[in-house]
Amino acid sequence: MTIATTTAIPHGFKALPLPILQLSLSAVLKCGQSFRWHCFSEPTEYRLCLRDRVVCLRQTPTSLLYRAFFPDPQPSEEQIISKDAETLVWLKDYFQLDVDLLKLYDEWSLRDKVFMNVRDRFGGIRMLRQDPWENLISFICSSNNNISRIGKMVQNLCKEFSPPLLSLPDPDTITSTTYHAFPPPSVLAQPDVASKLRSLGFGYRAEFIQKTATMLVDTHGDDAEKWLMSLRESSTDDARSELLKFMGVGRKVADCILLMSLDKKEVIPCDTHVHQIAVKHYGVKSSPGKSAMSPKLYEEINTKLVNVWGQYAGWAHSVLFTSDLKSFSSYGVSATPSPQVSPKKRARQTQDTQDSMLLVAKTVEVIETTTVVASDCGPHASVAERVKRRRR
Repeated sequence: MTIATTTAIPHGFKALPLPILQLSLSAVLKCGQSFRWHCFSEPTEYRLCLRDRVVCLRQTPTSLLYRAFFPDPQPSEEQIISKDAETLVWLKDYFQLDVDLLKLYDEWSLRDKVFMNVRDRFGGIRMLRQDPWENLISFICSSNNNISRIGKMVQNLCKEFSPPLLSLPDPDTITSTTYHAFPPPSVLAQPDVASKLRSLGFGYRAEFIQKTATMLVDTHGDDAEKWLMSLRESSTDDARSELLKFMGVGRKVADCILLMSLDKKEVIPCDTHVHQIAVKHYGVKSSPGKSAMSPKLYEEINTKLVNVWGQYAGWAHSVLFTSDLKSFSSYGVSATPSPQVSPKKRARQTQDTQDSMLLVAKTVEVIETTTVVASDCGPHASVAERVKRRRR
């Protein structure tokens, strides 16, 4: 993985103490959870356009470095302090930093020798807590697709249906990138959306996206995104049942949304990768020929892997899934083999990361009590307002 190694904080960035074993940006942002991050190298930087700002991230072995850029008119110095606080609250929510990942890795390693064998190469892979609306549309695009192409489709969708928020110079280059937020349901529900998406190469997914947006708007109006967010409070079965009503959403896509944006941490989306892993390592029988996975087999895989990994099974699955991707075949491999981590060193790592996580929690707690947020959030609410709404 490529990360910043200098201890100096780049100009404009703030540092959040966070060991890379708690969060590896180079894995989490490229393993097929989210498809809108712009990734730059030399130096390595990741950027995401929210509705009112562009968040920029870098990483050192011990810290997450962050800053945000805003459209004109530029905020005042006093406003910048408040907005930086909002960005930090968003980061905590988006990366679910209240979850101690090293503790989970230790638990999964005790329960599963297969996980034990991959943990050192694939550390720092945690589940994102994404916006459900963006997550829904992104995974409708994922049908019969690969990560690279899904990313291009989602980026093109934003360029076509969302006005530019701002343009920024790329890190240490003379080129620049224009950033677009994700369009709301009301925009993608327009009658001409499907034809425009087909012209952009979306194929049959174009109609699925337009009809799903229309269903949401017709049923929930301006509260469509708020309603999707409310599924976090529903049971897994009830939330899945609602998602399966949308065009282009089958069991696997629904389970991706449940896991990646609706807090259903035990859910395991099953595709060919997961099926192959279950057959190879966990005693699940292979299906005959190239036939589609039956509902019975899907449930069998879920039940088996949840029994192995426990209540955070969906998180554990993401680590095994990433380890099986061809694009990660050389990930974490160095010229000299890494030494086996001793139990004492593992205990020290756990204590160090618990100390860092406690510092993160205290920092954000102070911010949350000093940042004023609105009680009612519309579709263009600020980051702070939307984070507050998500946690209710």
